[in-house]
Amino acid sequence: MENKKLLKTGIIGAVVATILCATPLLLILVAAIGLSTWLVWFDYLAFAGLILFVGMAAYALLILYRRKRGG
Repeated sequence: MENKKLLKTGIIGAVVATILCATPLLLILVAAIGLSTWLVWFDYLAFAGLILFVGMAAYALLILYRRKRGG
């Protein structure tokens, strides 16, 4: 994957995961459609996604920094 594309994917994914972690409206919506049993595991999945995408963005930034520096 190209470094700038990797960076964009990491940033967008981190923003989406952050929104999912912090939005009580999503919890109300999921409970309203009858999937409230999924709410137990939802936080674990959202945090795992957040960690994954932040790591992806950090890795892309590291690669871009090393290239710019010449190393």
